[in-house]
Amino acid sequence: MKNIVNVCDAYSKNNDFYRSEEILQQYTNQYQQYLRSLPTKHMSRECVSGINRLQRQHLRSCMQINIQVNVGDVCYIDFGQVYINEAGYQHFGLVLSIVNHKAFVLPMTSNSMTYQYANDTSRIEHGKNHLIQLGWIEGLNKQSVAFINDCKFINTARIISVKGHINPESEMFREIVERVKEAIFP
Repeated sequence: MKNIVNVCDAYSKNNDFYRSEEILQQYTNQYQQYLRSLPTKHMSRECVSGINRLQRQHLRSCMQINIQVNVGDVCYIDFGQVYINEAGYQHFGLVLSIVNHKAFVLPMTSNSMTYQYANDTSRIEHGKNHLIQLGWIEGLNKQSVAFINDCKFINTARIISVKGHINPESEMFREIVERVKEAIFP
């Protein structure tokens, strides 16, 4: 961990102590060690996100790869690498808005424990209303729950495919938007 801090400090201070080749070598070694320490499933997700970024980072939007996205679409998205308590890697997400080739998305999961937790009335009493059950969505195989506190704008090039749709005029969609507004602007 000490080496990471040193590289970050040197970079932020424009210190010539670390030349680009040394930084590259240090990063490559540490990242390889990190990947080898992960369980296979987690390592695969990390690598897939890295490859997706390398292949898609230059794209302005998903339209460049022939994917048409609309408000209300439920998409399979690569949210990328993450810190603790962030939605990341490959997950579904609901498109709430599209602005200048970026989509405001609400990350989702089909994890059954998370789904049940979202239905627990005690979570609301204790201020843990960051989850919303979406139930069965046409095009998906399992019931879904959304993480209201993880919504964000993404480049639509992160969208891998469109899998389902929630009508933006529906009561469910309007409720989701209201819950997001309440979370962002309490």
